[in-house]
Amino acid sequence: MGRIRMKTKLGVAVIAGAIAATQAVGAPDLFQSLPADARDLDGMRWDKRPVLLFAPSKDHPDYARQIEMLREAQAALAERDIVVLSDLDDRTPSPLRQGFQPGGFKLVLVGKDGGVKLEQDAVLAPEELFAVIDRMPMRRNEMRD
Repeated sequence: MGRIRMKTKLGVAVIAGAIAATQAVGAPDLFQSLPADARDLDGMRWDKRPVLLFAPSKDHPDYARQIEMLREAQAALAERDIVVLSDLDDRTPSPLRQGFQPGGFKLVLVGKDGGVKLEQDAVLAPEELFAVIDRMPMRRNEMRD
């Protein structure tokens, strides 16, 4: 009985260690908070496709649904170099929030070239987001390579 418990604890520790090591090695964090002082996304240009999510709070129903849907599609997000950036503080608006002026919930897709490719005030199914991206010339080149 003691050995079984020991093996179980050891197994859990090994799994937890593997997860921590993966995160420490630089596994991409697809979901991040948009820094309050973020003025632009130049640091991601040519490398990532940011999806900006604006909402008054994390409890906003459209935000909660959108995040849930995107979390279920993490593999497809990673395949398309998408990073999801959330701005959930409308009391202290970031420069990006001021520029997009969301009235509540807003989703903005920014291409690798830094241009806004999609902007909408409603929840978007991941499949629809991926369809927009997959029609982009740069994404088509990536799929061929």
